[in-house]
Amino acid sequence: MSAVDSPLTTDEPSARLRSKSRNRLWVLAFLAPWLVGFAVFFAYPLLATVYFSFTNYNGLSTADWVGLRNYAYLFTGDPLVRTAAYNTLWLVVVLTVLRVAFTLGVASVLARIRRGAGLLRTLVYLPALAPPVAATLTFVFLFNPGTGPVNTVLGWLGISGPLWFNDPALAKPALTLLTLWGSGELTIIVLAAILDVPADLYEAAALDGAGPWQRFRAITLPTIAPVLVFGVVNSIIFALQYFTQAVVAGSVASGSANMVGNSQILGYPSNSTLTFPAWLYQQGFKAYHMGYASAMAVLLFVVSFAFTAVLLRRLRGGARVEGVTG
Repeated sequence: MSAVDSPLTTDEPSARLRSKSRNRLWVLAFLAPWLVGFAVFFAYPLLATVYFSFTNYNGLSTADWVGLRNYAYLFTGDPLVRTAAYNTLWLVVVLTVLRVAFTLGVASVLARIRRGAGLLRTLVYLPALAPPVAATLTFVFLFNPGTGPVNTVLGWLGISGPLWFNDPALAKPALTLLTLWGSGELTIIVLAAILDVPADLYEAAALDGAGPWQRFRAITLPTIAPVLVFGVVNSIIFALQYFTQAVVAGSVASGSANMVGNSQILGYPSNSTLTFPAWLYQQGFKAYHMGYASAMAVLLFVVSFAFTAVLLRRLRGGARVEGVTG
């Protein structure tokens, strides 16, 4: 029998096909838990939210199709959505810039410390473990304009302490301080990136006469750029979803801690802490305007996705240019 008619050679393609099919089945079997979780906890809620955004729905009765009416009201009719969007945009810009700069500065200092480095890194990371509600309550107490330790110390120095969370102009900066205090997780990530920079690059630059700032600007920043981009994306998404701290701070500062989320005190003082997610919560779970709240959620998702996509695209473009020039 010739080699062409050999059963081994004729069965080889089908055997390879069966082997590939078995491999695909094994891959699907291992991916099944993730696929089920993705479908149940992400895909279905997202599609349901998009559907309900085109309906008049209160969470109890049958949803009535209203088309684009919720989106029309969102962009032209809601009297507070612009205030909520402005507060959230303020947090996105200010909080993102300060959070990345703050974590980079703290991580750079920690990278230079040798004695007690482990203790200091632990102390920097610990605030990130504090529950958001407890941390916010503590900060509101510390910055209490009448009895808080911060204004008490300022009084000893002859400085009249501000109202902090009770002042519409200072409520968002005070929330920013709270967020910076709890940025230990991002600080540790940036610190790991700095410590991972090859030491021979610094030595070569020092031999060429580069000073500390030149080494930081020419070596450290370009090397840890992907981590900084991650920090920017993480901070933007965090600011776009800013909810718990703003609601708790406004409620406690107003003296109504037992009425957290009440529509009369939401955004205290003077709607300065009214974020977009807080207004979404008010519309969906207090006013039972689930259809309108779904439209707000879809808009928030689109904005978050757009920010992330633009930043990642710029990162890929910068990496491509660097690869070509290198």
